[in-house]
This record gives sequence, structure tokens and C-alpha cells, in this order.
Amino acid sequence: MTSRASTLQAEERVPPGHILRYTFRERLVHWLAALSYIYLLLTGLAFWSPWLFWLAVMLGGAPVSRMLHPWIGLLFFAGIVQMYALWASEMTITPVDREWFGAIGHYIRNEDENMPPAGRYNAGQKLLFWGFIIFGTLLLLSGLVLWFPEYIPWSLRVLRYIAVLVHASSALATIGLFLIHVYMGVFAERGAIDSVIHGDVTEDFARRFHPRWYKEIVNSSSTTPRK
Repeated sequence: MTSRASTLQAEERVPPGHILRYTFRERLVHWLAALSYIYLLLTGLAFWSPWLFWLAVMLGGAPVSRMLHPWIGLLFFAGIVQMYALWASEMTITPVDREWFGAIGHYIRNEDENMPPAGRYNAGQKLLFWGFIIFGTLLLLSGLVLWFPEYIPWSLRVLRYIAVLVHASSALATIGLFLIHVYMGVFAERGAIDSVIHGDVTEDFARRFHPRWYKEIVNSSSTTPRK
């Protein structure tokens, strides 16, 4: 992990007193997935309820939304695949993560001093990651069935019914994860939203919310020979 940390810090320049948290590629992948998901969320809600149909009207009308929704879904899944390639190796659940789940009440109350020392990602962020990977894959598979229903034989029509249920339930699950993600990025870890825009965080942010990761950064910097 220390080699990973030192590599990250060497890739981009950051202001004094700041630490690089996300490279440009990581930020690009994050926003690709985020913006495509928001479009899918809004159009999906418009299709789901007549009360929300005005969302489709605002996004160009029903025909345009219906045409773009599956294509943007492919774009979202491409982002999911890239996220997996970038971060899956760092998302394994550790004993510290299990302790973190046990102390989640302190996290909700912003009592960070009572939380187990988190690494680059805490247990909640890891859970969100795997949730989006799993439900994003289910959205793709069920969405393909709904996109091309004419290719499903009548004898296998049960697949259409299953696809409707899986697509709707997976969408609701991702909405819940999305709301939690926004809460964590805006309120629970103040300053986190800036890290996915500019890429860096202050040392105080790293010490407070990800102390184990901060130690790895400091240790890797102190052991890297100067040129």
C-alpha cells in the first residue's frame, strides 16, 4: 500500500499542506459514472411514475429520454467497469472495517475520534463501492432484456417479468446508495466533495477521516530517497 501511496503523490502536484487523494483518471471515471447515473436516475423516475413524467419533458421529451436511457446505461456501466479496475484491490473488507461497522453510530454523529483508524477508504465507502458494482451489473443485465424484449421467446417470457422486478429493485437500491454517498461526501466528511473535483485534500482532512492512510502517506514520503 505504501508504494501505491507514494506513486499517487508523485503523479500530480498539489498545494503545500495538501495530499493527493484522486488522480485525474480517477476523478474522470468518478464523474463519468456520476453524471451518467444522475441522467439514468432522472429519466428512470420519469418512466416509473406519471407524477414524475415532467423530468423526461425537461430532458428533451419522452422519445429522446426513451432513446438515450439505455445508451447512457451502457456509458454508466463502462464507468462501473473502470471503477472496478481502479479500486477493487483496495476494497477488501479488513478486521478494522468490521470494527468500523460496529462503531458506525459515532460516524453518524461525527465523533471521528471514536472511530477505528480508516485507510484510504473506510468500511462505508467500501460497502457503497460493492453495492454499485453489484446493482449496476444487475441493472445492465435486466436492462438488456427490457431493451430488446422482441428477442425473448414467448416460452421464456418469465424473463421479462423478472427483468422488470430486478431493474426496479436494483434502481431503488442504487438510489439509496447514492443518497448515502452524497451524505458522506457533503456532510459526514466535509471537504470530500472537493477531492473529487480538485483531486487533493488537506492534511487535516486526511488525519481526521483517514488516519491510517495519512500515516501510510507520511511513512512512504519519509522513506522515499530524495534526488
